[in-house]
Formats: sequence, structure tokens, C-alpha cells
Amino acid sequence: MLLRFTKMHGLGNDFVLLDLISQNIHIREDQIRALGDRRTGIGFDQLLLVEPPRNPQFDFRYRIYNADGSEAQQCGNGARCFVRFVRDRGLTTKTEVSLETNTGGIRCKLERDGNITVNMGPPSLAPEQIPFIAELPRIQYELELCSSSLSHMGCDQVERVCITPVNIGNPHAVLTVPDVDQAPLARLGPLIQKHPRFPESVNVGFMEVVSRTKIKLRVFERGVGETRACGSGACAAVVAGRLQGILDDQVEVSLPGGKLEITWGGDNADIMMVGSACRVFEGRLQL
Repeated sequence: MLLRFTKMHGLGNDFVLLDLISQNIHIREDQIRALGDRRTGIGFDQLLLVEPPRNPQFDFRYRIYNADGSEAQQCGNGARCFVRFVRDRGLTTKTEVSLETNTGGIRCKLERDGNITVNMGPPSLAPEQIPFIAELPRIQYELELCSSSLSHMGCDQVERVCITPVNIGNPHAVLTVPDVDQAPLARLGPLIQKHPRFPESVNVGFMEVVSRTKIKLRVFERGVGETRACGSGACAAVVAGRLQGILDDQVEVSLPGGKLEITWGGDNADIMMVGSACRVFEGRLQL
């Protein structure tokens, strides 16, 4: 079967997009892993599927798969690429597009300057909504990590970190660090991601506060590892910082791949994300 695909990226967070409106194709988990391999496949952080909506109030159904074949719930950078893709492919002429996801809906707008604004909706902060195991809701929690090998008596060594859990359509844990470039992301990311207090695993953000309106961020994503940018992770970091009283409503987030503008007014206000989306190339392969 001949598969037509488009490679895109949002600040270096890269995707392969498949139009399943004009192509009648079913992608298996093993095929997703093969396509995602950067040596023998196309290579991507996530595979994005463009499908007809199940609910007629939406324009498209937006599905996301990680490079390991697992299905993700949300991806803000991917949403911007999705909008650029459906516009470029002529699947819509609208400048405002509503997307149906597995966790609800999001609204996107193509701006005159070419950037795309994504309304990510309000954050979910209650532990059961993240989900995160906790007796009482708090802004920050201390996690105990086993930072060395397991023994019959438990962990050889326990390390404690302070995190803020937030759900932005998918679960995030945000840590504040003094220097994001020196943060032990490769070591702590997997330990926090698989911590038993996160029953569905978690994306882990390492945030350095530059000022009340600027932060630096690196994100270790579920099913992928560190990515050059994470839209929902940027939103989660701004929410976490604002809840702690260290950030303002509007924040510039610098990620390894570029910058995003995130705005959140607090409480039940929607989170607004503004950034770019770029097409890299198109191709065909035998599936």
C-alpha cells in the first residue's frame, strides 16, 4: 500500500502527518514504531492522524501517536502543524479550526502573520484529574525517587524533588531548576515519568525562571524522551509558575527549538499558545 505523508515541525518538535480523509489506511502499532525510527524509517516525535470528526460540531478529529507506538492525548505543537497541514492540503479554507481529541476539543486560529494560536482550554489541577495520587490538593508536592538500583530492602538511595502536577489534556510534572542547561533531565526525567504516584505516567518539564515574563524550559515526554519543544509542556510550566506566584499572566517560553507565547489568566481561564508551524517535505512510501 502506497502511503502519502508530510513531515512538519513546530520549533523542532517534529511530526509526520497522514491525511486519512482522502487515504483509507489503518496504521498498526508496529508500523508506527517502524515509521518513527530515525535510522530506518522517516523519524518523528509524534505521528499525527487527520480524520473526519465523530462529533459534527468539530472540523476534524486529531489523533496523536508517540514514536514508540503509544497513543498520546494532547500535543500543542502538533495542533499548530495540524492546522497548517489541513490548510495547505486544501482540506479546509477556514482560518479558525476546531479539533476533536480523545480528551475533548481545542480551537485553533491561523493569524495574519502566519503564526497559529491554539486555545488549549483550562488546566486541570485536581489530583484525580491529572491523574496523580495525593491525599490533598496542593500546588507543590515532594516526590521520593529511587536514584540508584533496587535492592531487596527497597531503594539503595532516595532523592527528593519538588514538582507541580498539571493536566493540559495530558499529564505534566513541572520542576523549577536554577539552570535548565545543567538540569539532570536524562537521569530524573525517566524516574519521575514512571513514578508510581502517576498511574498513567507523566511528561516532565524542567523550568528555569529568567523573569516574571520569561522562562527557559526542557521537557522529557512520555513515549519519546527529550524533545526540542513541547507546547502542552510550555503551558503546564506557565500554569505551575503562576500558581506559585513567580510568573505573570503572559510569558515567553524559550525551548531548545524556539519560543512560544503562553497566556493564562488563572482559575478556569483558557490557556492560549501562539507559535509557528513549518512544513519540511512530502513523500510517499510503501507500507
